[in-house]
Amino acid sequence: MEDHRYDTSDSWRMLMLMINLVVVLAVLAFMYLSLEDQINDFLNRPKYTQEQLDKLTERGEMAQAKARGDNWNLIENGIHVKTGLKADKDLQLVIGACTSCHSAKLITQNRATRSGWENLIDWMQETQGLPDLGIREPAIVNYLAKHYAPEEVGRRKNIDVAAIKWYILDLDDESE
Repeated sequence: MEDHRYDTSDSWRMLMLMINLVVVLAVLAFMYLSLEDQINDFLNRPKYTQEQLDKLTERGEMAQAKARGDNWNLIENGIHVKTGLKADKDLQLVIGACTSCHSAKLITQNRATRSGWENLIDWMQETQGLPDLGIREPAIVNYLAKHYAPEEVGRRKNIDVAAIKWYILDLDDESE
């Protein structure tokens, strides 16, 4: 007699594949229906130019700063209010590299030549743990040498004797 049994394992595999496919499609349909509003909002969001994005970002940062009560980027009379450093295109670079370890006061109270600032940076790297500044170092040194170079102090200005408003001290003791 001939055995006419059929191999049904392929059929069962195909059936399970179809059931899994239907379940996955049902889950995806449910997810789409529950997230439809968010998906539509994302797909229909306005297209902004880079300039518009920059303005929106700036407005957002200013609103956050106002909400926090700080004026991190406020510059008055050429001085960055938060740090006391002189305003310049490389100001943020200097703030990031220097004030993460010490106060900006250390910069404003010190004066050095270009080589003096370079030596100071080398010393901080060797003894204080300052990491290598890489390509940022020339810009930082330029900023420091430009704004915090030694100043010629000299002697005080002459007193303008004619402009002084003189008064007479009465040294007589009235209690006698």
